[in-house]
This record gives sequence, C-alpha cells and structure tokens, in this order.
Amino acid sequence: MDKKQLDETSKFLSYILRHEPQTIGLHLDAEGWADIDCLIAGAAGQRRVLDHAIIREVVATNDKKRFAISEDGQRIRAVQGHSTSTVQRQYVEQIPPEVLYHGTATRFLASIFEEGLKAGARHHVHLSQDMTTALSVGQRYGKPVVLKIEAQRMHQRGFKFFLAENDVWLTDAVAVEFIREI
Repeated sequence: MDKKQLDETSKFLSYILRHEPQTIGLHLDAEGWADIDCLIAGAAGQRRVLDHAIIREVVATNDKKRFAISEDGQRIRAVQGHSTSTVQRQYVEQIPPEVLYHGTATRFLASIFEEGLKAGARHHVHLSQDMTTALSVGQRYGKPVVLKIEAQRMHQRGFKFFLAENDVWLTDAVAVEFIREI
C-alpha cells in the first residue's frame, strides 16, 4: 500500500474510531474498542476496501501511533482524541512533567488567553512533552504558536493528567494562569 492510501485510510479510521462510528453502523464500547470485522463490513458499505492486513499496516506505520489493536487481534481503537459520547476511556492518572506544550494557531490566542484551553468537542485537551510535536500540531490550524503549560503547578493545584499510549498528555482544561506563550 502506498503512502497516500495509508494516509487516507488512517484519516478514515480516525474519523470513524474517534468521532462518527455510527456513520458506518459501528459500535464502540466505553473504552473505544470496535470489532475489526464489523469495521471492515461497515467500511464496505461505504465502498471503502479494508481488510485485516490493511488495518494492521496502518496501525504499525502510523507515525503518531493513533491506533491500537487488542491482544487477540479482533478489536481496534483510537488511543485518544474521542468526541463521541459512547466512549469514556478510563486512563490512569499520572504525574506530569514540570512543563508540557500545546500547539495552536495564532488566531486562537485571544480566546485562549481569555478563557484558557478547553477540550471543545473532544474529551480532553491534548498536550505534548516536546515543542516540535506541539509546533506540528499548531501548523494544522494556521500560523503556528506553541504554548508552555505549567503542568506540575497545575497538578499541585489538583488538576488531573493522563498519558495516552501514544505519549499524548491529556487533561480536562488548562486555566489561563498556567499558560505562557513561547
């Protein structure tokens, strides 16, 4: 499978497994798992060709490690980024590093410095441990900017942090007082 096909399939899986499983008649359990055979059948109904080999290749080659396959090889899920109400992943609370980063676009700064960072349609605010990752995230939305988040100070004040399998840090919200523009 060429890179373009892998990217298109990854985007399709992200859309279905994070946001709109019902568009192909797929059911996700509370931890986000979907039966791979049901995913393949639902995709076929949308004229998308998927099979176990294609799905395994997308999972193995995805640079952001967005997906996981269950140990028995029968189920798949997005590891974070869900907006669907049927998924309520239970992550183990973690102690964050002193600082985390959030990539966004400059056009959102006024709102962020007025209201803080909110999860929006997703279940959590996404943060990274390095500025490079945050910068690449910000570039998806316009002229990028990286925000420094005082994660350890937040944690000391009672905010909870979680670490997804793909090393994305998650929290419910970030108040303005913990945000610094770099």
